[in-house]
Order: sequence, then C-alpha cells, then structure tokens
Amino acid sequence: MPKYIIERSIPGAGDLSPEALQRISQKSCSILKNLGPQIQWIESYVTDDKVYCVYIAPSEELIREHAAQGEFPADSIRRVRSRIDPTTAEPGN
Repeated sequence: MPKYIIERSIPGAGDLSPEALQRISQKSCSILKNLGPQIQWIESYVTDDKVYCVYIAPSEELIREHAAQGEFPADSIRRVRSRIDPTTAEPGN
C-alpha cells in the first residue's frame, strides 16, 4: 500500500496545547474509522506552523477526502517512493 507525506499549514501549530492536539487527533481518528481500514494514519510531526503527517492509503484522493471531512488543510500530498536511513550508507544495503 502506498505511503504518503502530507504537509498541513497550521499557524501556531507548535503552540497547540496537549488538549487541542488530542481533540484534533480524536477528530481525525473518527473520520478514518468511517472511511474504512484502507487508510491509516501512522504519525505526525508538529513544527511551529506546519504539521507533517505520514499516512498509508490506496490513493491521494482518499487522503484528500479525509482532509475535506475533517476540514484539515492538505497543502501538499507526496507519495513516498523509497526510504533511506544511516544504514543505507553501509555496503550491501
């Protein structure tokens, strides 16, 4: 199943309280449950004014549907083509 990185512009995201992040997460999970098991939220990274989310989904369109239902911005949706980490530098990998 394809993996995607979603960039969401949310001014002040880094200042959101734990309670606000919990509410956003609950809303997202509720929508995901209704959309079905084919779309999964893996994790998100919160920066000062953006949130970067990692999702598994069969299509970009399903991610856009999740964003529309949740009224979440989805400024950029990019399919992950490969993954690298420090072990990629080792011979034989």
